[in-house]
Amino acid sequence: PIALISAGSYLERFRRATAVVASVAFAVLSVELYRRGTGESVVEFVAFYLALALAWGIGAWMRSVRAAEAERRGRAAEDARNTERARIARELHDVVTHHVTAMVVQSEAARYLTAAPDRLDATLAAVSDTGRRAITDLRHLLDLLNPDHGTAEPRTPPVGRVLTLVEQTRRAGQPVEFTEEGTPAAATGSSDLVAYRVVQEALTNALKYDHGGRTSVLVRHGEREITVEVGTDGSGTGAGSPGGSGRGLAGLRERVGVLGGEFSADPVEGGGFVVRARIPGGGGGNTS
Repeated sequence: PIALISAGSYLERFRRATAVVASVAFAVLSVELYRRGTGESVVEFVAFYLALALAWGIGAWMRSVRAAEAERRGRAAEDARNTERARIARELHDVVTHHVTAMVVQSEAARYLTAAPDRLDATLAAVSDTGRRAITDLRHLLDLLNPDHGTAEPRTPPVGRVLTLVEQTRRAGQPVEFTEEGTPAAATGSSDLVAYRVVQEALTNALKYDHGGRTSVLVRHGEREITVEVGTDGSGTGAGSPGGSGRGLAGLRERVGVLGGEFSADPVEGGGFVVRARIPGGGGGNTS
C-alpha cells in the first residue's frame, strides 16, 4: 500500500498506462493462482484488487490536491505581480505626466518671452525646478524597484506638498485658487497619497486642456474622509499641449475605489471640467 500511495502521488509520466498494466498483470496472476487451486476465492481476489486500487486512489488524490495548491499559489503570485506592475505604472504616470506637462507648457511660454529677460529667466528657472522634482520622484520609484531596497511602500507626499504642487502649476502659467479646510491627519497614509494624486492629475489636465483658465482646488479634511474638488472654467486653451490617453483618470477611479470612496470627472458648461473625490480616512474636522 505504501508503494502504491507513493506511486499514485508522485508518478508524473505514464500514470494511466501504469495503472492499466498493473491491473492486467494482477488479473493474469489472479487467474493463474485460481487455476492452481491456491484456496482463494474470486471474491477474495476482487477484494484484494479493490484494496490495492484504494491505495492507488489515495495517492492520486494527494497528487491532485498538491497540484491544485501549486496552481493556486501560482495564480496568487501572478496576481501579485500584475498588481505591482499596475501600481508602478500608475506612479510613473502620475510623476512623469505631471512634471513633463508642466515643463512642456513652461517651455512653450518661454518662446514668447525673449523680449522680457526677467520673465524669461523666471520661466526657465521654473522649468529647471520642475525637472529636478521629476528626477527626485523617478529616483524614488527606481529605488522601490531595486531588490535591495526592501519592502517599503511608496512615499506618501506630505499634505503640505499639495501647496507645492499648486505653486508649481502657477509657475507654469495656470492661475490656481487653493483652499484647504480642516485639520490634516497627524500621520500620512493611503488616503493622503490618493488625495495628492487626484490634485496632481487634475492640475495636469488643467495644464493640458485649459491652460491659462481659472482653476480652483479645494481639499477638505473631515473626521472620516478627505474631499477633493478641482475644477476649471474653460476660459483657457489646450493648443500645443500634449495629449492624453485617459489612463490617469481611470487609475484615479481605481485608487479611490480600492479605499471605498467615490470619484467623478465631468465636463462643465463653458468647456471646463470638475474632478471630485471622496476618500475615506481623514484627520480632523476643524475648518481653517
